[in-house]
Amino acid sequence: MTADLPAGLPADPSDELPPGVLLSVRGLGVGLGGRPIVDGVDLTVGAGETVGLVGESGSGKSLTARAVAGLLPPGLTATGSIRLAAPAGRPGPPVELAGAPERVLRKIRGRRIGLLMQDPFAMLNPLLTAGAHLAETLPRPARGEVTQRLAEVGITDPDVARRYPFQLSGGMRQRVAIAAALAGDPELLIADEPTTALDATIQHEIMQLLARIQAARGMAVLLITHDLRVAFELCDRVQVMYAGRVLETGSAKALATGPSHPYTLGLINALPAVERTAVRLEGIPGSVPRAADVAGQCAFAERCAQRRDDCLTARPPLRPAGAGRLTACLHEVVPRPVASAPEGPAAAAREPSAQPLLLVEGLRKQYGTAVALAGVDLRIEPGERLGLVGESGSGKTTLARCLLGLTEPSGGRITFQPPGTPRHRVVQCVFQDPSTSLNPAMPVGATLAEASGRAAPGERRPPGELLELVGLPAAYATLRPHRLSGGEKQRVAIARALAVRPELLICDEPTASLDVSVQAHILELLRTVSAELGTALLFVTHDLAVVRQITDRIVVLLHGRVVESGPTAAVLDSPDHDYTRRLVASVPPAPALTGRDACTS
Repeated sequence: MTADLPAGLPADPSDELPPGVLLSVRGLGVGLGGRPIVDGVDLTVGAGETVGLVGESGSGKSLTARAVAGLLPPGLTATGSIRLAAPAGRPGPPVELAGAPERVLRKIRGRRIGLLMQDPFAMLNPLLTAGAHLAETLPRPARGEVTQRLAEVGITDPDVARRYPFQLSGGMRQRVAIAAALAGDPELLIADEPTTALDATIQHEIMQLLARIQAARGMAVLLITHDLRVAFELCDRVQVMYAGRVLETGSAKALATGPSHPYTLGLINALPAVERTAVRLEGIPGSVPRAADVAGQCAFAERCAQRRDDCLTARPPLRPAGAGRLTACLHEVVPRPVASAPEGPAAAAREPSAQPLLLVEGLRKQYGTAVALAGVDLRIEPGERLGLVGESGSGKTTLARCLLGLTEPSGGRITFQPPGTPRHRVVQCVFQDPSTSLNPAMPVGATLAEASGRAAPGERRPPGELLELVGLPAAYATLRPHRLSGGEKQRVAIARALAVRPELLICDEPTASLDVSVQAHILELLRTVSAELGTALLFVTHDLAVVRQITDRIVVLLHGRVVESGPTAAVLDSPDHDYTRRLVASVPPAPALTGRDACTS
């Protein structure tokens, strides 16, 4: 480990790299048509070290990684210095990658620098089996080497090598992608959101697998992620990016317990914790600006509650903030942990009513010989918030589709109250990706007016009122979806679902594709709307930290069967079923802010 390496102070690109440094990035800029997108990034990665790049979407994490690998999209140009140390055992000067011709980069990529991307479908050739794909990526495949490489990533079933990517689960595809990324025995692996699309348990397995392989090989890892819990658990050092620049860097432990920049503190405070329920989920107001728009000031100033006049007059330089730490904040940051709500008996004390809002009895669904639901029973009381959790393939989405009338059950009974009410006025849904659930050709106001027209006479609300209900200005009614951020689009999707005043709102992974700060805003909005309107929620998710914040009661599904249920806090704190215990154990612990040594303002 090299956690005491220089964390980002500028250096002369002509200097030799310090001992132990594998990668040195100095003054990296990425621009489009003369406008900066990444602006003056410094980064070091030591041999065998894991460095995390964290921040919201638009912060420049992935572009920084792509610049290192020489894979910037067409039209983007890189400036600055990107130096890779000479190979171990072969003394020589570092290789300058910035501006290097493709013939040089081609010798580096895959051999000295491996790439592991978010979506394994984008990395794997759909026309090749797993074994053929791996054989193609190995420099000189020897007899049995494909089997050995697959075994290194935990694949011991010989049949997997004969399968195509579409025949593998998401976790298995990512294991094959890891094997392919490591085929050239790289010294540095760039892993860009490698587990974002995976269930919590599979995510945990993949990250632990990477850690074991890294330790065995002595390989360095540059991990790009928006999940601070993953970064704090796996990384030696963490570098926080925002609007194309670095705002803070230091050891993972130091940042997790005492951040030196308000932005880092805001990200940590927005994190949901599986161990406790927050009184209020605090997201950071606003959104990430473009680097070009904040070039002459603190990039975070417009969203910062601690902003002062000097934050707007010049760009704050990175300055020391303790041993091995740097911050771009001019002032002292005092961590204020989010207050936890006392776990009261309210959820446990809710007595079943004679007429629940929703009663599901023996629900079954089969697709040919495959059983998706094997006799599910559940009930939701008026105004109750119920969590439905489990891994992919557990039956969560099939159950939700049956309740919405989008899938015909094979057996069982679904009963809504009051009887005879059109289903669309009783139950509505908020889907995972708002971009695919909103018509891109229709202004927001027209979408909401169309939905409100299906409400009962006398209960129809105008678009402006619906927008204000979800915390958006009424003026957004004239905008089309492409003008909105991901969080704003999800707010519109929630407003549309509430337009008919449903008794039950089914939320199918509604925050899975959102940054942690936006996620906090949406979860707090759903909690508020449910409390104020008395709307019941069925919250479908695999994220137990999220379900802890939003639900009263929880139902755990496994292979189409309910294996455990009860008050959310009781189930998560003391799970009875082995499967539930495994789900809880897969969630990285939330950071525990303990304060830090004061910095000089």
